[in-house]
Amino acid sequence: MSIPQYLQELKAAGLDTLPGTSAEILDQELRDLIAPGRISVKHWIEVITSAHSLGVPTTSTIMYGHIETPVHWVKHMNLLRDIQQETHGFTEFVPLSLIHQEAPMYQRKLIDNVRPGATGAEVVKMHAIARLMLGPTFRNIQSSWVKEGPKLSQYLLTCGANDLGGTLINESISTSAGAQYGQLVPPKELRRMIRDLDRTPAERTTTYQLRKVFIGDDEEVSPLDLVENADERFGSYRRLTASSQFRYVHPFEREKQQASH
Repeated sequence: MSIPQYLQELKAAGLDTLPGTSAEILDQELRDLIAPGRISVKHWIEVITSAHSLGVPTTSTIMYGHIETPVHWVKHMNLLRDIQQETHGFTEFVPLSLIHQEAPMYQRKLIDNVRPGATGAEVVKMHAIARLMLGPTFRNIQSSWVKEGPKLSQYLLTCGANDLGGTLINESISTSAGAQYGQLVPPKELRRMIRDLDRTPAERTTTYQLRKVFIGDDEEVSPLDLVENADERFGSYRRLTASSQFRYVHPFEREKQQASH
């Protein structure tokens, strides 16, 4: 089945949107180094444009802070801009800096000259350049508190971003790579971060339709605001990965362990 046919089946079954992840860096030479075997640039474009043609919007991302250069940033964003001008199917652009601490290509030195993620200055430049380059074609540029932490992600709202990544519960992808912020930021705290910049917080849908604008000090208490211990309430990804309870054991190894007992 072709990609458009498959996406059509998904849409008929109820699919409304797709994440535009796996973009990493849209340069095949670099992808072959940092993500060998992952979907090619050509196929990523095919999936995204096919979804857009069916009326299924997607996000878009970039992963940076590894072996790329600013030239790759510009080429990546230029390609996204060209697609957006043709399809109008991207809802937002989300820069994602490399979390290097547990990333195999850095930790195990699988690739030469991998940087330990982007510097703070690079993070700021990325969001500013994205706003300048993508301009009216992308209304929404998101800052990720999971990647950058609450304080830097808040600052990025003054450097080109207009969207603060939402509440997450027990995020695992960045956490498994070494990020420290992936458990939970309650909605009330996100609104405080936005108000501290003299901005007006608003809640949106996946496709950026406004659900509620929080005028003045009008506060809404979410059940997530009442969670006192997120690890106890939702579980801890770090605790789970450290546990041997659910770890896969090869049958031969299991037999050895049973024999030793």
